[in-house]
Amino acid sequence: MEGQKYEVHPDKTWVRDDSLPLLAQTVQELDQYFSGKPVSFSAPLQFQGSDFQKHTWQLLAKIPYGKTITYAEIARLLGDPGAVRNVGSVIGMNPISVIVPCHRVIASNGKLTGYNGGLVRKQLLLDLESGKLQLAL
Repeated sequence: MEGQKYEVHPDKTWVRDDSLPLLAQTVQELDQYFSGKPVSFSAPLQFQGSDFQKHTWQLLAKIPYGKTITYAEIARLLGDPGAVRNVGSVIGMNPISVIVPCHRVIASNGKLTGYNGGLVRKQLLLDLESGKLQLAL
């Protein structure tokens, strides 16, 4: 997502090839998502990072469309209820926003916090998933 603190930039050897089946499938799934239809992204993911980061991102990828979970719940699922701040930090470094839905993680009090794409974007994505928002594509 453009403008993120940890925005990923391909290296200079990267070449875009729209004919790749995996890329075409991902584009189709993103189009479906942004048209407001529930989607389970099918791209195989290979997270790069520490074991804690990888486990956190794997949990994020399992949060169902239109559902939310708290940072504290993620920490408990990871087996370390005291790791809420670490969970928040790792979620903030998520390199694949939307596909790995970090926007679905909220504070224990139900408020929106900590989204590298900005809280306005986080709210828009949650509104899209709840049906409160329709995008003209």
